[in-house]
Amino acid sequence: MIENHRQRLHALLAVNGDHSIGALTRICSVAVLELQVDGAGVTLVSRAGTAQAQQRLVHASDPVAARLEDLQLTVGEGPGLTAVTSGAPVLVPDLAAARARWPAFCPDAQHIGAAALFAFPLTLGAIALGSLDCHRTTPGPLSPDHVACGLLLAEMAFEALLAEVAGRAPDDVGWISDIHAEVHQATGVVSYQLGISVQAALLRIRAYAYVHELAVAVVARRIVDRSLLLDTEN
Repeated sequence: MIENHRQRLHALLAVNGDHSIGALTRICSVAVLELQVDGAGVTLVSRAGTAQAQQRLVHASDPVAARLEDLQLTVGEGPGLTAVTSGAPVLVPDLAAARARWPAFCPDAQHIGAAALFAFPLTLGAIALGSLDCHRTTPGPLSPDHVACGLLLAEMAFEALLAEVAGRAPDDVGWISDIHAEVHQATGVVSYQLGISVQAALLRIRAYAYVHELAVAVVARRIVDRSLLLDTEN
């Protein structure tokens, strides 16, 4: 049955047959249809679970999916990040019931419009690249067939990413069309201005975004265009 699922998904994804960032766009589109969810996104996470963790949103199928990934980057928690660190799918059929687990993430995720979130890690053994996160605007669980489909799509996303990563230096991420590019730019700006590490700069940006109830991407944009200057008091 799994092999039949795999063959059918490959047929749906075989638009041009190459493993590229375009493949991830198609994987998110297929995830929305096959898992009967309202949106999906693929995020790369390096050094997950550490102070040096970096997160890059590669593709989001819709604005809500993008904002959910932005929220996880802002607060530093959420089902997607948990899926990466645990190496197992994190299935949350009702975010309202998961507030104790992710107190900073769940209320704002609900405010954004998500009621359920299902995160599938892009992992193979000890290699963890990120997660495929799917959301619904109404609560409810995935069926066993939907879970199996999500795992297969995450496997295909992993293969697509691994094909791009192969042969590149660990810090070479220039090939990624990063929706959060301004966050990384802003991190460099704050690091230089305050004379702190890039990790500390990112934490400073995330803290400012959280306290002021702003998306981290919005704060980053203001830093990059010089309309916001963080200092030791922020």
